[in-house]
Amino acid sequence: MKPRYETAIFKSHKNGFYTFTLDNGVDMDFEEIHPQILMKFDLKHDKNLINKVFHLAYSDDIVDDEDDFIIFRIEYLELINAN
Repeated sequence: MKPRYETAIFKSHKNGFYTFTLDNGVDMDFEEIHPQILMKFDLKHDKNLINKVFHLAYSDDIVDDEDDFIIFRIEYLELINAN
């Protein structure tokens, strides 16, 4: 599936999920992040990244099992508001 692009504000990392607020005001939880992104941005520990604005691209992967759930993965992340 083609990645979706958004401008979003990083809100938190809790219980293995990275939460961003998208432009439309919806909070979205991402379960996975491309490993190279985590080498660039320490979203788990760097509190200075909270409330920063990013461009991000994400994909979704439908896991076919009894419950059919979707895993959202950040494929690209760029900080656009460093203040």
